[in-house]
Parts: sequence; C-alpha cells; structure tokens
Amino acid sequence: METQTASEYNEVIGLCKELFKKKTQDYGTAWRILRLPSLTDQLFIKAQRIRSIQEKGTQKVTDSIKDEFVGIINYCLIALIQLELRQDKRMEIDFKELEPLYDKWVRATQELLANKNHDYDEAWRNMRVASMTDIILMKLLRVKQIEDHQGKTLVSEGVAANYQDMLNYAVFCMIKLNQNDR
Repeated sequence: METQTASEYNEVIGLCKELFKKKTQDYGTAWRILRLPSLTDQLFIKAQRIRSIQEKGTQKVTDSIKDEFVGIINYCLIALIQLELRQDKRMEIDFKELEPLYDKWVRATQELLANKNHDYDEAWRNMRVASMTDIILMKLLRVKQIEDHQGKTLVSEGVAANYQDMLNYAVFCMIKLNQNDR
C-alpha cells in the first residue's frame, strides 16, 4: 500500500521528471559541461533566491518559488547523475539513456526518505518551508566545503548524501506549497 507521503512524493517527482525530459529535448544535455562545484553554485543561486523572496515578501522576476524548488530537485538529480557518469566524457546523452539513471537516483533518494521518515516520524510535516530552505542552504555550504577540500572529510557524509537530502527537502517544500494551494 502506498503511503500519503509516497503518493505526494511521486506526484512532485512526476512534474520534475516531465520538465527534465522536455528540457532535455529542447537543450540536449548541455549541463554535462558543468563540473560539480558549478552545479552546487547553481543550486545555491536557486535556494538563495527562494530565501530572498521569503524574507522580502515580494519578487520582481515572475518565476515562482515552486519553479525554483523544481529546479533544485532536478539540479540535485543532475549532480547525482554527473557523479555516476564522471568517467563518461560524452556531452550529449539521449533521454532514453538518462531516464533509468534519473529513476535510479529518485528511487534511492525516496528510499532514504522512507527510512528517515520512519525514524523521525515525518517531522518535516511540522516544519516551515522557510526553515527547510535554510537547511538546503546549510547543506549547500557543507557541499561547498567538501568540494573545497577535494572531497576529503573526517566524519561527514559525502556530497551524494547531501544532494539527496537537499532533493528530499525540496520535495517536502513542494508538497507543503501544493497543500497550501488547495
């Protein structure tokens, strides 16, 4: 039986995957040129824009906060795919080849969510979107530190785990924002 969280998660990911597919059809895989620190910076820009709009209460660019969370989700998945394909030098990869990688990382990240939800009893449902935005920004700063230290850590998780956590927090934000729209 599918839980409410799994159903909501799949709904958000479906939207994100459809956009990823369409952008791949429009632009190809131009993102393959990006190194991981560049993807981290792109994620930082999106999260910082969300925080800025949350703090100011207004925005001047029409892209919605939801669109930015979708961007965070897809850029996290792109980063995870890039990690997996780091030895693959191809710039263009067909969506049919990317789709199983996208799905693999979604499944792994959703499994991580299920395990954490079990232990934390879905605490995220009582959190504010602004707090989750701050957590995404904190995790981005952690990833930047790890990248600046060439991936060496003493006790910390690596970048993949942080990308997965950010992805899950962005999905939580989308779920909460979708509930607010109902």
